[in-house]
Formats: sequence, structure tokens, C-alpha cells
Amino acid sequence: MPLLPKKRRRTAVHEVLGAFRVIFGSVRRHFAWLESACGVGGAQIWALAVMAKRPGLRVGDLAEALSIHQSTASNLAERLIRQGLAKRRRDGGDQRVVHLELSARGRSLLKRAPRPLQGVLPDALERLPAGTLRRLKADLGVLVRSLHAKDDRAAYLPLADL
Repeated sequence: MPLLPKKRRRTAVHEVLGAFRVIFGSVRRHFAWLESACGVGGAQIWALAVMAKRPGLRVGDLAEALSIHQSTASNLAERLIRQGLAKRRRDGGDQRVVHLELSARGRSLLKRAPRPLQGVLPDALERLPAGTLRRLKADLGVLVRSLHAKDDRAAYLPLADL
């Protein structure tokens, strides 16, 4: 694929960097707003929202819903339980199986939490037309592969932890 002329290329690079800055700044601002309004972070709010929609889900289900590693989801769930925002329930048939659900305090917190509960970036991605999302996925894949120093582990961390 041919490269853009040098000046147009530099302009395009600056515009793309500007778009990334707007995205990162918007994500940070929303996380700060959540923290200020609720006293907990964005990943915790999103986890609570998932638990509200799927009462009794397991840690693995939470990890999948948040697109994070299972150990990260387990730590997140433990933090929510310690804060009294969620509770665990053991499966009657198999005591090793743990189900997560909101506590009354967690439900109350969700009611007053600023929207979107899953965060501004996941919300925006969910609302993109399918073709746009496919192209973005492909183009970002090219960008990620061209990075000289990359941290593949970051793909499974909550955005708030980056």
C-alpha cells in the first residue's frame, strides 16, 4: 500500500494522535467522575452492572463479560465483597462453585452512578455499526502489531488499571 506524501502523512499522524488523546482523556474523565460520585472505580461499577443484569453469575462469567483475565475478575469481586457492594453465594450442590450477586448497598450505588455504567469507551464501541467495528478491529490490530514495545498482558486489564 503506498504511503501518503510526507506532509499529509504527518498531518494524518497528528490527527490520529489527537483522536487517541480525546479517547484516553474521555475515559479518564469518566473514571474520575465515577470515583467522585460513587467512591469506587470504573471497573467496579461495570462489574456491579454486570452482576445486576446477571444475578448469580460466576467469576469466570464476570471475567468474560468485562473482557479481563479471570484472576483479575476474582480480585475485583473480592474487593466488591469486602466493600459490602456484592456478596457470594455457594452452590447448594457443589460448595466449590461460587455465585456473585449484588448486595442492597451495591444496588443503591448503581442507581446513583453516572452513566454509562460500563464506561464511555465500551459504550461507544457497542454502539458502532458492525462494519465500522470490524474495520476498527482490523486497523487497530495492524497498529498493535507494528508497535516495537508492546505489553500483550494489558489486553486483559481493566482500562482503569492502565
